[in-house]
Amino acid sequence: MSDRSDFAAIAAWIPKGASVLDLGCGDGSLLRYLQDTRAVRGYGVEISDRDIVSCIANGVNVIQNDLDAGLSDFEDGAFDFVILSQTLQATRHTEPLMQEMLRVGREGIVSFPNFGFWRSRLDVLLGNMPVSSELPYQWYNTPNVHLCTLNDFENFCRSYCISITARSVMTDGREVSMLPNLFGSTAVYRFQRGI
Repeated sequence: MSDRSDFAAIAAWIPKGASVLDLGCGDGSLLRYLQDTRAVRGYGVEISDRDIVSCIANGVNVIQNDLDAGLSDFEDGAFDFVILSQTLQATRHTEPLMQEMLRVGREGIVSFPNFGFWRSRLDVLLGNMPVSSELPYQWYNTPNVHLCTLNDFENFCRSYCISITARSVMTDGREVSMLPNLFGSTAVYRFQRGI
């Protein structure tokens, strides 16, 4: 199945048979996991030719598109959930993409590496950019352009009238409840349009 702990957290929030759009789906592993565990229907969106081929091999419906160009190919309310798993930090136009997620889907789910994690803070304090399983790239070859902490993401949501309905923070696959912005390496949020 998957060794990514955010997959199980995401799947726990999705009812069986829901329609899902997985943005920046990579090789299609998350969508395949959701098809197998939650019987979802849906599509992945990916830009990489190599990952498109992997999606097809995984039996995942995939559309080749650049997320930074928007989601104009999709109608309002076309999906129950729109997911952005471990891709938020690599998008260039975060604000419009988050708004588009909530136009196209009833609810959104994002997961991202928490830059506020104590090991990341220590690396920066010691004068180095963090490199970890959640942030596996060197500073010179990273696709990440917008790293954030839990506090940053929650402040962003408040600023853009996005209502967070659930949060899961984990390290090494275990849920973190005490000081999650300091001790959580990965964050998963469920959200919808605020009132």
